[in-house]
Amino acid sequence: MTAAEISRIAGVTRATVSNWRRRHDDFPAPSAGTETSPLYDLPAVQAWLRGRGHTSTASPTEELRTALRLLGPGSGVAARLFPLAAAASRRTPEELTELAALPDDQLIARAEKTAGELPAAVPEAEPVRYGPDDADAVRALLGCVREAGPQAAVDVLAERELDEGAASGVYQTPEGLALLMARLLPADPSRVLDPACGSGTLLAAAARQGARELFGQDSLPVQGRRTAVRLLLAAPEAETAIRVGDSLRDDAFPDVTVDAVLCNPPFGDRDWGHDELAYDPRWAYGLPPRFESELAWVQHALAHLEPGGHAVMLLPPALAFRSSGRRVRAELIRGGALRAVVSLPARAAYPLHIGLQIWVLQRPEPGGTDRTTVLFVDGEGEQREGAPGTAPATDAGTPGGSRPRRSGSSYSSSSAAAFDWAGLTDRVLGQWTAFTAAPDTYADEPGVARAVPLVDLLDDVVDVTPARHVRATAADINPAALARRVDDLHKQLAKQVTTLAASSASDGWQPSGASAREWRTATVSDLARGGALTMLRAAAPGTRGSKGSSAPAGEQPVLASRDIAAGNPPSGTAVDIHADAAQPVAAGDVLVRAVAGGGDAAPMTRVADDRDAGALLGQHIHLLRPDPARLDPWFLAGFLGAEDNIASASTGSTHVHVAPGRLRVPLLPLEEQRRYGEAFRRVHELRSAARRTADLAADTAATLTTGLTAGVLLPPAGLGTPGSRSV
Repeated sequence: MTAAEISRIAGVTRATVSNWRRRHDDFPAPSAGTETSPLYDLPAVQAWLRGRGHTSTASPTEELRTALRLLGPGSGVAARLFPLAAAASRRTPEELTELAALPDDQLIARAEKTAGELPAAVPEAEPVRYGPDDADAVRALLGCVREAGPQAAVDVLAERELDEGAASGVYQTPEGLALLMARLLPADPSRVLDPACGSGTLLAAAARQGARELFGQDSLPVQGRRTAVRLLLAAPEAETAIRVGDSLRDDAFPDVTVDAVLCNPPFGDRDWGHDELAYDPRWAYGLPPRFESELAWVQHALAHLEPGGHAVMLLPPALAFRSSGRRVRAELIRGGALRAVVSLPARAAYPLHIGLQIWVLQRPEPGGTDRTTVLFVDGEGEQREGAPGTAPATDAGTPGGSRPRRSGSSYSSSSAAAFDWAGLTDRVLGQWTAFTAAPDTYADEPGVARAVPLVDLLDDVVDVTPARHVRATAADINPAALARRVDDLHKQLAKQVTTLAASSASDGWQPSGASAREWRTATVSDLARGGALTMLRAAAPGTRGSKGSSAPAGEQPVLASRDIAAGNPPSGTAVDIHADAAQPVAAGDVLVRAVAGGGDAAPMTRVADDRDAGALLGQHIHLLRPDPARLDPWFLAGFLGAEDNIASASTGSTHVHVAPGRLRVPLLPLEEQRRYGEAFRRVHELRSAARRTADLAADTAATLTTGLTAGVLLPPAGLGTPGSRSV
């Protein structure tokens, strides 16, 4: 391991590690590397740190990554640890601790026996054998399962194996999106197939909706193993069949028909088998063009459905309008197979720069009811800034400042951290439920959804892009009602501008002197060891719970990472937290976002208030509970959220992972802390007022534009005369 990795696990700076090397003769000598870039033996460094009383501040997942990396490429240990991760999930934390404490030879023997309990459940799994060099990786895995949960351990193993196999462009379907797609299926589907199962997120979501027979196939062995273990963890009672291979060329389930298909297939794959599969019976709606592999996946899904069964697929937006796919799209519409198209905002899933689409398809039933319309839902439009009628966000305490792809890998959920999955799911499911209940009498919702007759879609281009078909504004806007709304918005905006001006007033902000103040600081880890605060973190799905956690009761709200970023009250759902690992929030807690996108300027910290109290702590949030007799929460949150502080305690570039134990806080008397804390609270009020003012201004401008362009508002008298500018 490098000096930088030592500093990370010890929670100190690299300069401190350099000082240790110079000042302590017993500091481990380099075991490899060069004089300028030495490498150290991990167990020796850990033993030295323990002897000095330094506990590791690295997360269990980081420790597992380090242990796997130290074994070097080609060791294959990541693949061999999958069965052990699944088997270890059945052990109690105490049993895992006892197992990890065994000497190397006994540990290896017990690990092989434990992993051998599940060989048949994992595809292409050989009888597991571990060597003496694997002991540290086995211990790190057991620690990761115990502290972060078995699913987190499985994701790290898959990440390592994918890196070694150079499987670029492999991304996981976000949990929120997987649940939305599963909920678009009819209630309680029994048999579900995912022919490009990736990490198994979609099949796990189907199991949550009641599916009891799960079929999956993926061309990458690591993804097959990953899916198998995920389903063992998420749906232990379900019957699963996971296979490895190319679904289009070598279908592992040629004679299987299911109630539903969920799929996030590869995009833009030009080598999908166009020539060799030209006469395949699956192409009931026409031979997919060479450059339209997605239409091959669509027809593959339909071919595996029972009559009346549904397929829900995540597809690129170009599939809706490319001329090469026009004929197949037309046949899907004419045959009644295409039921709905839902557009998603950009950043909802990879690739992040485009808004993907969900296609809902249904295999026609012989003699069934003829379908006359297709539903279009513009979920992307709902996320556009300044949509008319959008209520301004409320605020809570926040002082701190294309290549071909396959589904399923280490997608970081922070990519969509500020994404409102709960809101989007409610909107889409509301429209879909109303449409399926009464398609002939379904009432369009301007700006959101519209049912379009088939005949209107079968034109020269057969474009099924939702934004093209969903009407932006209602045709029956009441002029008087809109005028009253504009008047009300103007009054709210004028009041909010006054509040903003008051919040931005300069009241005695003074320079500190000729130079900046200097003070002694301590890390959050130091403060926690000294009892000045308690550091907690919600466990990710699949964990057994964490210290201080309690089971959720009733329909408690969940505080999500996106709420901290946007300054909103708790908006999370079950997607954001595991039911067995819930941590309630208390007023005065300091919350720190654990993950942020590179260049993310949203606040990283928040002081919980009475509106947050009782909410359950969501994933990817660190909770710090200060002792009010020693630490002021606003003071703590303000300094922790400083840009330089976050940067020095983070790893990564595209996605920044914050190690809270490394954040530093000035050591000041409580009275002076409170003075700084009050200043940070006033800064928060300024930020909140600015956000609400901007939201109201955008809403007012959008409403005025809608009224003028729809012909229901007239410009004020006198506009257009010389010198006239007011509205």
